[in-house]
Amino acid sequence: MPVTVILLSLCQALLVSGNILLVAVSPLIGAKLAPGAGWATAPVAMQWLGLMCATIPASLIMARLGRKRGFVLGNLVGLGGVGVASLALINEQFLLFMLSTWLLGIGIGFGMLYRFAAVEAAAPEQRDRAIGLVMGGGVLAAFFGPWLARASRALVDTPFLGSFLGLGMLYLLALVILLLLRLPPPQATHSDGPARPMAAIMRQPAFIIAVLTGLIGYGVMNLAMTATPLAMEREGFHFDHVATTIQWHVLAMYLPAFFTGWLTARMGPRPVIVLGCLMLTGCGIVVQFDTSLPGYYTALILLGLGWSFTFLPATGLLTETYRPAEKARTQAANEFLIFSTVGVTALLAGPLEAYLGWAGLNALLLPLSLLPLVALLWQWLAKDAHRPQIRH
Repeated sequence: MPVTVILLSLCQALLVSGNILLVAVSPLIGAKLAPGAGWATAPVAMQWLGLMCATIPASLIMARLGRKRGFVLGNLVGLGGVGVASLALINEQFLLFMLSTWLLGIGIGFGMLYRFAAVEAAAPEQRDRAIGLVMGGGVLAAFFGPWLARASRALVDTPFLGSFLGLGMLYLLALVILLLLRLPPPQATHSDGPARPMAAIMRQPAFIIAVLTGLIGYGVMNLAMTATPLAMEREGFHFDHVATTIQWHVLAMYLPAFFTGWLTARMGPRPVIVLGCLMLTGCGIVVQFDTSLPGYYTALILLGLGWSFTFLPATGLLTETYRPAEKARTQAANEFLIFSTVGVTALLAGPLEAYLGWAGLNALLLPLSLLPLVALLWQWLAKDAHRPQIRH
């Protein structure tokens, strides 16, 4: 595997470490600064809104300027978000904190394209393993992120300010690595040849299944994960228990990435997606029967595994749906559709957890977790009927 892919994996680890820290502290900061309980997860929603706003510009910028310059630009925006968050915490300004998480989301939106850069840096036969290796960088984050959240929380007198100082250090380290990266120039990865209309690309069954699987896997995971700190605090669990639960969840998200790529290459993406949907469903079922600390651990581990077995194969499936000249637009459409959905789920997490409770929220997610299976069944039945519009 090229050294570039390994360095991208390290950048992914730093990115996810920061994300874990944000997941652990942002809802709690929101609950402290917000005007009402229903607004507690609004800063998290703003983070995902920023990510959504970055998806299309990030892909287009990288098509023109190259991956490296795009990643550096996104990292600098993230550092700006850290500065604004620090001011918001010192002055206890809720709206300013929401602005900071929006800027952080923009930076994260650029970083979410690390997996596509890995595909370009690796040989075609290494595609799925390269995606898995980069996403597997989150394993380091599963240990480092929660530790950083716990260690930095009370580092200075202003609550949670130390967490954002630690986040700034992560972004600075990633910036150094990015400056050392050698990535292909844009003319080597983005062709100017003939391209189909976007509508024709989006009508492909493989595109529909890839995007639907990605947005369901990420949306269901994000809604439940964002509500977890609030639910656990309501149950009286200590912050250390919250951080440890998120740690096991993130480990379950990223540890399978080291073999999910191999499994996808061997079995194909669709059987792996089926496994992922069943794991997401298993999370919702466990929650209905057990709200103890081991119950939270089990549910969040299944939730993480479900994300890994849906989002990663969906990424590989998406790369089969476009030509080189269509890459930037197709990736941008995929990221926009997925992360706009994720932003909505983050905004809904607080009100749904407050009004439905932890079990009720997860019961709502059960039928959603099965939607990719319905799409796969539809494709299988259509192929069986020899309908020409579904031929890949």
